Amino acid sequence: MTTPTATASRLSVTYDGALARVGFTHPPLNVFDFQQMDELADALKQIEQRSEVVAVVLSGGERAFSAGVDVAIHTPENIPAMLQKFHGLILALAKLPKITIAEVRGACLGGGAEVAMVCDMCFTAEKAKWGFPEIALGCYPPVACVALAALVGEKRAADLIFTGRNFSGTEAAQWGLANSAHADGDLQPAIQNTLDYLFKLSPAALAQAKKAFYAWDSIHLDKGLARAEKIYVEALMQTEDAKEGIQAWLEKRKPEWKGR
Repeated sequence: MTTPTATASRLSVTYDGALARVGFTHPPLNVFDFQQMDELADALKQIEQRSEVVAVVLSGGERAFSAGVDVAIHTPENIPAMLQKFHGLILALAKLPKITIAEVRGACLGGGAEVAMVCDMCFTAEKAKWGFPEIALGCYPPVACVALAALVGEKRAADLIFTGRNFSGTEAAQWGLANSAHADGDLQPAIQNTLDYLFKLSPAALAQAKKAFYAWDSIHLDKGLARAEKIYVEALMQTEDAKEGIQAWLEKRKPEWKGR
């Protein structure tokens, strides 16, 4: 029996035996603002305390898994807190002693794509719209800069980060960002098939296996994110182009780059 246990203004959490479902409910595109970051952080802490939970499925709606971090909070006074909160979520997902699965439909961009890529597994709709478009704002995606190459290879990661181009769910699966891509109607059955395997196994063994699996990557992720944050705050956000890119997006106009 599925029991709703919390409905926040930015997400919902339900429990069904060994399964926890976290749904992003911040229309229209589930962008991560400070409130959604805080609510997701709290939800992950609560899930961690529930010994019966083996797996967590994170999902958005038909229109978007998440279009990323809210551009409106990319201001000089908010950047340090934004990076700290969002990267705290990334590290919490990596260290959560439950198997995390992203169910991706619609837009999966920027920080949304970073959340999906750090889940243990990811299943995507074939027509989902993936991308790391931060470079178009005069910025860069810190989590992708640190971890994307390990998933898709260095050359492809460079292509996706430096061009900011969009790509399909089918391509995401072909390149290693997702386990597999499916037609919309086949996506949930594919996830359920994996859950059926997981629920037959020892929850304790899965938790320890996950800890061991990320033993090296977690060290790389911790240090890499700290370095990426330092560059973002102390170098990138001091450039005129970063300020111009964000301002142009907010004003819905084409940016005028100065190269400095």
